[in-house]
Amino acid sequence: MPRMKGATVSDQIIKKRKRKHREDDPAPPDASTPESQQTESLSGDRTKIAVPTKTHDGGKRPRRTAKPEGEGGKPSLARHGSSTVIDSSVPWPEHFTKLNQTYRALNLVYTFCCTRKHLATTLDNLKATVEGHTKRELIVEDVAQIAALMPRAINFAYVDEAMLQINLMGAEDNSVGKRAREFIVAEPTADMHEHKEVLLFEFVDGDLKRQVQHAKTGEPTKAVQRLRNEDLKMPVFSQKQLMKLIEKRNLKFTSAVNGFLNECAEEGADSVEKLKEVSSAFIPTRSKDGTSTPKLERSLLPNTIPAERKSVPEIVDEIKTLEWYTGQIVPDGHRVFDPQPLIYGELKFQLSQNMVNALYNTRNITQLYSHQAEAINNLHDGHNVIVSTSTSSGKSLIYQIPVLHQLEQDFNTRAMYIFPTKALAQDQRRSLKELLRFMGGLEDILVETFDGDTPMAERNEIRDEARIIFTNPDMLHITILPKEESWRSFLQNLRFVVVDELHVYNGLFGSHMAFIMRRLRRTCAAVGNNNIKFISCSATVANPETHMKTIFGVDEVKLTDFDGSPSGRKEFLCWNTPFKDPSDPTSGRGDSMGESAKLFCQLILRGIRVIAFCRIRKQCEALLAAVKTELANLERPEVIARVMSYRGGYTPQDRRQIEREMFDGKLVGIVATSALELGVDIGSLDAVITVGFPYTIANLRQQSGRAGRRNKDSLSVLVGDCFPTDQFYMSNPDEIFTKPNCELQVDLENLLVLEGHIQCAAYEMPIRPEVDMPYFGSLLTKIAKERMRKDLQGFYHCNERFLPQPSRFVAIRDTEDTHFAIIDTTHGKNTVLEELEASRAFFTIYEGGIFLHQGNTYLIKEFSQERMIAKVEYVKVDWTTQQRDYTDIDPVVTEAIRRIPGSLSKAFYGPIKIQQVVFGFFKVDKKRRILDAVEVDNPPIILYSKGMWLDVPKSALDILKSRRLNIAAAIHAAEHAVLSLMPNFVISMPGDVRTECKVALKEFAKKESSRKRPARLTFYDAKGGASGSGISTKAFEFIDTLLIQACAQCCCDERCKQANQVMSKAGALVVVMCLLGKADDIDVDSLPWGDEESVPAGIETICEAEELFVTPVIILALRRHRGFQLLQGHILPYWSCGYYRWWLGTHSGKLVRTCALVCPYPMSL
Repeated sequence: MPRMKGATVSDQIIKKRKRKHREDDPAPPDASTPESQQTESLSGDRTKIAVPTKTHDGGKRPRRTAKPEGEGGKPSLARHGSSTVIDSSVPWPEHFTKLNQTYRALNLVYTFCCTRKHLATTLDNLKATVEGHTKRELIVEDVAQIAALMPRAINFAYVDEAMLQINLMGAEDNSVGKRAREFIVAEPTADMHEHKEVLLFEFVDGDLKRQVQHAKTGEPTKAVQRLRNEDLKMPVFSQKQLMKLIEKRNLKFTSAVNGFLNECAEEGADSVEKLKEVSSAFIPTRSKDGTSTPKLERSLLPNTIPAERKSVPEIVDEIKTLEWYTGQIVPDGHRVFDPQPLIYGELKFQLSQNMVNALYNTRNITQLYSHQAEAINNLHDGHNVIVSTSTSSGKSLIYQIPVLHQLEQDFNTRAMYIFPTKALAQDQRRSLKELLRFMGGLEDILVETFDGDTPMAERNEIRDEARIIFTNPDMLHITILPKEESWRSFLQNLRFVVVDELHVYNGLFGSHMAFIMRRLRRTCAAVGNNNIKFISCSATVANPETHMKTIFGVDEVKLTDFDGSPSGRKEFLCWNTPFKDPSDPTSGRGDSMGESAKLFCQLILRGIRVIAFCRIRKQCEALLAAVKTELANLERPEVIARVMSYRGGYTPQDRRQIEREMFDGKLVGIVATSALELGVDIGSLDAVITVGFPYTIANLRQQSGRAGRRNKDSLSVLVGDCFPTDQFYMSNPDEIFTKPNCELQVDLENLLVLEGHIQCAAYEMPIRPEVDMPYFGSLLTKIAKERMRKDLQGFYHCNERFLPQPSRFVAIRDTEDTHFAIIDTTHGKNTVLEELEASRAFFTIYEGGIFLHQGNTYLIKEFSQERMIAKVEYVKVDWTTQQRDYTDIDPVVTEAIRRIPGSLSKAFYGPIKIQQVVFGFFKVDKKRRILDAVEVDNPPIILYSKGMWLDVPKSALDILKSRRLNIAAAIHAAEHAVLSLMPNFVISMPGDVRTECKVALKEFAKKESSRKRPARLTFYDAKGGASGSGISTKAFEFIDTLLIQACAQCCCDERCKQANQVMSKAGALVVVMCLLGKADDIDVDSLPWGDEESVPAGIETICEAEELFVTPVIILALRRHRGFQLLQGHILPYWSCGYYRWWLGTHSGKLVRTCALVCPYPMSL
């Protein structure tokens, strides 16, 4: 069978070799000083590399740095520290023997307490049991001495008792269907300064690994799937695992005592007295303000945030002296980029004195950089311009100067600035108004934002009077273009269209943007304006010139990609989250949020303004909470108010306030998602912390460029999480700097997108295919004849199904109109915290869960799907919740059928119902330990999309059953095999089309499941709402080719929500072959027999699929004949779909409303 490899699938096979110990291996380093040796090796030449920057056009790019001779290509596998036992010839004094007994009792009791829910390991909870083992009193001083011997393995400190509160539901047991309004929450006390503190003891060098009951034996076994997919039960732990961890910690303590005795013997000191002296610093004390006990630091922080900070290298060196620094900067992970000198350019024309004064007074500019001058000169010569240079290189002047220069000559000139986000538009408006203040004659002109936040009362004035408007693609699509007659004066005088951040318009969003720009050009041409110049700015990408031509539909484009702006010294750190016990790799990676918070606080308290980027909103809130906790620990609570988060979901008023405070310098730190990844000027930023690898190299480079916007030295840090992708870049930092930039792709032949915008264009003004073909391509004639209304003059008008406003039916990006209000009801308040999209709300808001806002924790008391509100109440807890849910994806009705050549099987197309149910949640602490499992009774969430599906033939099911192969695993693998090939046939982004992933817990269970799923391969559009995005429609056209090329070896997908656990390659081959009608070609005897390795058959969860109801009235779009075929005797359901036409027909002599499907591809019944 011919084979085509999926775009995201690699054939590389990596074989892991077992470690071998040879007699000639070098001896392990002296374990008595592991920290000094590790720090020395990581702070030497291996970690820091100076990277020269270009000083002329075509300068060298950073390349892979060759390793010194004699060094292997792989890191050493030698272990350090606690994994090596330290011996001592010094006999143990009786004091240490008793201390050892106390430690062993503490270790035993603590480890078993960690397996019990609702039990915090405070000293009071542990004391009685420990004393029962040791037969003597457990005193704080003894525990402090133990902590002094193992400072990095034990946390012994006072904490706020409220932070340990787990059960917010009262004393009664959790029952199925319990509602959050029944939960009992302790009201916050009126005096916020009263805190009850308890003494907490915990090991921080590693935790028990979460285990589940084995499906067959019932014994504890390793968990193989994500927490959110586990059964709603508390984890179990095997006795073997418990004893192993206890013995490991006992061995660590023995080594710590031996090392301490050896050190005292060398110094000639009394070991007992020295231990008592050292341990005095580890005796916890109650904090003055109720926060947890501050930790020791080797480098004292400034008492106040300095107005003038030290240089970045000095601050990095200071951080390396801190106690918690244990060599987090990976080998070759410290890159230094030398300052880049500026290169000036000259304009071909003279600027007015007012313009010169404005540039000097606002930005101290006397000369333009070379790339600014080059691009402005190209515009002056009449070309469209694309500028692709680094972040903060002054690209905004490239479109501000020409527009203001034209306004000086013609006061009626109009310009439209289009930005992908509202924040970016607000930022550029502020910048331009500052320039206009110094330009005589133009200081009073109206320049204003025109977006969804613009009050309705002000919109008419902005439309009629504004010379420059700042808007976004959504407003241009929905409001401006459909009302051409109201905007005619503006469009007739429009001279400049600026589209900033062009790299954002990629994939499906790029397709929509391309047609919006064509509609704008068409409308302007119709009102007599053919003099528009298009200006675009982009981050560094592989194909900026080609991409701009595609987006705007223009041929004449001049590219400027040499950067003449100066930049200060830049340092980049690959900062790996250390192991829980830094000297013991077997303890596992620590908490990346806590690590990032420590680094964040150390930087801001030393005068460095920091922005931290997180991948998702929940991480953003978790990091802000960790930063607040760390500032309290450092006894700097006054700084807490100067750190805020910025992400989607906040109200417009909150967003504007945060933006103002960022720009004015009131904030010293910002925690954000990608909402601030684009070029918003939020003042001088000195450092960027990227928490976890942000999906792509392009995102990382864009985020890193946010630092150093004022030509100072700057710092960028990538904090590695525990995930494989993060650890790959921590092990291979060269990849960050040497990987090429990605190419951007836009599909102009997506029929759903194309038809939607053609209908919008026809609403704006009638279509004439022979005239409008340059804007919409060769498919325009076909779409016009089949799906539009033609008048007597030969013009085509918008189809009735898109009326009254077609643009409302065409969603250009994955935004939602439906939002839930989060209402804070603490102390009788009734204020809106934020607004949450419906798709997010159902997985974020569930009664009894914890909602995070600006780092604060709120208990969700009430969730009303009908009223679209959630009532929350502030609580002070130190844990969050992780929902448990399942999703069923089912087709609703068949709208189109396509036969697979040479087979009796068919592919079907139609609406898809996605039903999601949240049935419970886990309470999880910061160490990912499960504290409780709670069931809830939430109504199902039902969403709709468009998609295609294939029913698995009975012949395939028979073969799979005959070999006792897991049918669900076979279907799941076949789905991923088809998905992996889609990018080869349809231009799409990863995740644009999704499928139903099988859950291991259900498929491998040994008990009957009530959720029987049909034997069906289902694919649906992830974007576009109920009408879909058109990508699955296009894939439906190629389904036979997709199946022919599908290869069972390509069944693993890195985006699989269930981590590819339920997969059967052999089963996938059976499914695909039977769908192609080649069941006789399958060598059944060569298939595996019975349970495959790691894929047990389990109790069958799949049933035979039944063919769905077919829409009875269909317009057949056949190659040879196109006409109506009416199937009598049916009343049709009502569907709001872009492919339906409506008319009145008869049924049983009565007048009824019916519809017909217009399908863009050949099909048959």
